[in-house]
Amino acid sequence: MLEFLLENHSWYALFKLHWIALIVLASYLYMKKVVKSSLYTVTKNQQYYFFTGMALLFIIKATPIDVVAKHYLFSAHVFQLSIAFFIIVPLIILSLPVNFLRQYIWHHRTKFALNILAHPWLTLITFNGFITIYLIPAVFNVIHANVVLSILAQAFLLFNAIFMWWVIIHPVPEIKGFDYLMRALYIFLASLALFPIGFFYVIIQEAHFPVYIQVTGAIIPALTPIYDQQLAGGLLKVIQLATYSFALLFLLFKWGKLEQEKEGQVDEEHIKYVRGVVIHLDKNKK
Repeated sequence: MLEFLLENHSWYALFKLHWIALIVLASYLYMKKVVKSSLYTVTKNQQYYFFTGMALLFIIKATPIDVVAKHYLFSAHVFQLSIAFFIIVPLIILSLPVNFLRQYIWHHRTKFALNILAHPWLTLITFNGFITIYLIPAVFNVIHANVVLSILAQAFLLFNAIFMWWVIIHPVPEIKGFDYLMRALYIFLASLALFPIGFFYVIIQEAHFPVYIQVTGAIIPALTPIYDQQLAGGLLKVIQLATYSFALLFLLFKWGKLEQEKEGQVDEEHIKYVRGVVIHLDKNKK
């Protein structure tokens, strides 16, 4: 496969130097401006999240996978999108310390816009709705045929993916958001939202993408256009469900830990002392 790609594409097309430079620059700035800064406390886990995200970004954008996704396999393109939107985005959000987000993301100039853009139900509809529309064959063929449209569409999806994961992770406590139970429900609903388009490609028996049909078998001879589309649907659902399952377990673990810490603590807000006697007030009464 690599030999075939080298014969038909330049080294620069296969190993994109601008993406490599961007990843190196982002890593350098993260280490210098965030990790080594006295203003922030960055844990080892957060550093691991960031560099795992950068490594995955390198794999999907700076290696031959990008060329395969653009010209040869629809499943490779869906794999790219799934890794970017369901793995890299949450990893980068998790890698940034709360004080950094407060300073650069959540301040008086951006509060109003963020409260609208990161509205839980709005993000659930926009991200899942637009990625479904993007993957509809008739829409995808038009977008994929135009480089500018393709870049704009993927940038828009990335923008919405950030806010969707922002709701799930809830990285800044000051922002009004869902509690743990509602976030678990949110993850469940998000996992259902992409089921129709994923199921459509799994059961489909007709090839829909001329750009990929023309080069059938060039990369993997046994992978016909229909098998390619079915693989794409499977990858979309497997990666999405795997990341949502991990996010759900992560939330439940944090929720359980929080409840455990509260055990045995005194709720002073609802306690009144009368002549040395402790009276517990009804929390529902003001």
